[in-house]
Amino acid sequence: MPKSKTREKVAYTPPEQRVQKIKVESSAWVARFMVGFFVIGLAWIVSYYLNLQWIANLGAWNVVIGFAFIAAGFVTSTRWR
Repeated sequence: MPKSKTREKVAYTPPEQRVQKIKVESSAWVARFMVGFFVIGLAWIVSYYLNLQWIANLGAWNVVIGFAFIAAGFVTSTRWR
């Protein structure tokens, strides 16, 4: 018995999706705050070790305050692109 003709199916390929790349830039305030927090934290710790009178009243808490400013700078740096 002769074989019947079979229709060949073309495999389905989905159409290409064109994705627009979104250029994300951070605001100018992010870099300013980041650098500002770093500088304030460093200046706070340095002024503590220079034994300035107005800052010496807090004692060893000055190191914690200085590192808190530096940590705020690192947290702000995560927003910078």
